[in-house]
Amino acid sequence: MLSEPRSGRLAAWGNALLAGLVSPDDAVLAMVGDDAVHRVEGLPGESGPVGLTLAMGRLRSLGVTGLRVALPAPGHPLGLSGPPEFNARALEAEEAVVGFGAPYGLVPEVYEAGPDGDVHVEVVWHCLTVREAPPADVPSLGEAERELAEALREATEVLSRLDVAGSGPVAEAALDAYRARAERGRELLAPGYPPRAVRVLELAQRVGLLISLAYENGPGGAVSASEMAARGQALRPVERTARRAQVAAYNAYVEERERGGGR
Repeated sequence: MLSEPRSGRLAAWGNALLAGLVSPDDAVLAMVGDDAVHRVEGLPGESGPVGLTLAMGRLRSLGVTGLRVALPAPGHPLGLSGPPEFNARALEAEEAVVGFGAPYGLVPEVYEAGPDGDVHVEVVWHCLTVREAPPADVPSLGEAERELAEALREATEVLSRLDVAGSGPVAEAALDAYRARAERGRELLAPGYPPRAVRVLELAQRVGLLISLAYENGPGGAVSASEMAARGQALRPVERTARRAQVAAYNAYVEERERGGGR
């Protein structure tokens, strides 16, 4: 939950690119992030893998006018609409991008390459056919914001009840990372997104931070199997809420266009 999903970066900046709000170079730079290179394979009309700039242009020519995010987990096909083959691959990757306007979706496959000490990450996005249907279990921004406020309270209570360490170097480093990220919140989403989407995404990441602290930190740094089971049971609903909100934030651009409020 703490790290920005690759599907989120691709969808957010892909939406801005499709809308003409950013240049192709700026969009691709943001999509790739800290990875070495991203390619897309399986695109109709292309015989092999292509770069992101060409891929976005091809998707546009195929009728894609927007991009949504899916962050599925076992038993929770969040953001997916089928068919089973696409859902299975998205579940394995734990994320996917689903096109709006044409039935195409992208699932990432991540590779590490290079010698020890100089490893870089390469990503291949597999283009597959998707079912044109409403995505599963994605709330509105308003619903997500209300649910997150309650989830944040619940996560804090669980941390206290389970006697999870709220201090120490690991926890402090995580909190510092969140604060640094929050200070540049405008970078969380690409141009064209409503301010409420940025706010919801920030809050979802904060809840994700608390969940990570709960799983990773215990009294004296030791976490027993029974403690982990108790934390998992208590925090699973909170984690689910945070993932739903994250998807709602990334999908806000397309949802506004669908309602006629976008460009």
